Amino acid sequence: MREYLMPIFVVAALALAGCNKSKSPEDVSKDVAKAEQKANNEVTKSEERAQSALDKSYEKVNGQEVKFNNDAARQTYNVAVAKADGNRKVALATCESQGGAAQKACKDQAEADYKAARADARASAAVAVQQK
Repeated sequence: MREYLMPIFVVAALALAGCNKSKSPEDVSKDVAKAEQKANNEVTKSEERAQSALDKSYEKVNGQEVKFNNDAARQTYNVAVAKADGNRKVALATCESQGGAAQKACKDQAEADYKAARADARASAAVAVQQK
């Protein structure tokens, strides 16, 4: 058994000794150039993948921002209409203290103010709503 192991150790030692052999400057230069080129290619591909991923993420975020802004415009409209409705009810209740033509004029003015406030709210919401 020992007679088989000795030649194996000798071959392994010679093989290991050959691994540490220095290369010529030209070979080293070529190897370095290849390694640099490979590294540059990997970095370029990585940058391209990263940019693509960021572009996709931006599209998602931008879509969510548009949705948020549209929801905010809708809710702002709802609040403005609620305020207009409340102001109308208060004005109509105040009109009850008057009589005859003055009461009718007061109610007409309350209705006109209400319609104007709703129109303003609608116009503001239309401006604030964004398209994708």
